[in-house]
Amino acid sequence: MALDDVTALAAELVAIDSVNPDLIAGAAGEEGVARHVAAWCAAAGLDVVVDEAAPGRPNVVAVARGSGGGRSLLLNAHTDTVGVAGMSAPFSASIRKGQLYGRGAYDMKGSLAAAMVATARARHLGLRGDVILAAVVDEEVGSIGTERLLESTRADAAIVAEPTELRVCVAHKGFLGFEIEVKGRAAHGSRPDLGIDAIARMGHVLVRLETLDAGLRSASGHPLLGTGSLHASLIEGGQEYSSYPARCLLTGERRLIPGETRSQVEEELGRLLEGIDGSARLTFGRDPLETDPRAEIVGLALKHTGALGVHGVPFWTDAALLSEAGIPTVVLGPAGDGAHGEVEWVDVSSLERCAKIYLAIAGELCS
Repeated sequence: MALDDVTALAAELVAIDSVNPDLIAGAAGEEGVARHVAAWCAAAGLDVVVDEAAPGRPNVVAVARGSGGGRSLLLNAHTDTVGVAGMSAPFSASIRKGQLYGRGAYDMKGSLAAAMVATARARHLGLRGDVILAAVVDEEVGSIGTERLLESTRADAAIVAEPTELRVCVAHKGFLGFEIEVKGRAAHGSRPDLGIDAIARMGHVLVRLETLDAGLRSASGHPLLGTGSLHASLIEGGQEYSSYPARCLLTGERRLIPGETRSQVEEELGRLLEGIDGSARLTFGRDPLETDPRAEIVGLALKHTGALGVHGVPFWTDAALLSEAGIPTVVLGPAGDGAHGEVEWVDVSSLERCAKIYLAIAGELCS
């Protein structure tokens, strides 16, 4: 395979199982695909470091070294995928009518391949600054890969290569997970005088939650992202049909737009429980992304894509972590469909275009 064959490289990456083991117990994890990325990058003449974010879960950082004194560009792409339930041939990496199929083709091994090729090509541009490829683990769960990366790596600007249909995206939503527990009183089903039904009480919380969500989504919202939202994800309670349930636990998620805060969500959860014996707590969350559209990386991305304006995406990405670390970041990647779905594909012509765009941006930023 030629080192600049983006489609062939993307197919090789898709053919390697790298389902996130924190999503699916016993899954393969990222080690196999990381070995392939590291070997390819070394063969391309890049300086390669393999660094474990957790045991058996390595990041790969590959650098096209500049001559010195220039600015650096980070190309970030994750190596993990979600599970493959319902897929007939998740690792076949078949190409039909200009589309590469398989788990991770769109989210996001196709754009990882484009970033790898762009970094390898950057070696031949005579740049002063470094072009840094970061193939990171665990974006689909806790982003421990990018957190680990930021312990040792800095750059003057970054592109997170999540799929965006070649649009330049400067904003995305954040999220907060939460749990609400409602208390009842256990008793035999024949003793309504003793029992208190925690599940029925949770019904009142659910009605309030639905009303709150409707209110959030009727607000004016963010110009690129729309509004925040709230939904119930999981509910559990009770022990058998003939007993009053002593507790009911609801797990849910609050999607955030820029300007919405953790304390705001805590207040919202408190209102859901007014007059009801229970408690609420926030679990895991991440902040939204909002990059200044006047940042240089945004202008370069618009210039080399030919786009007329910036966009937002509703899903969360590692771009928010890079931005929080002070690195101006855009999200920019290929076209396709089926992220997390049973049929996933990426448009192969957009992969080569992405590689050219990433290289052109590096050529200006790092020269």
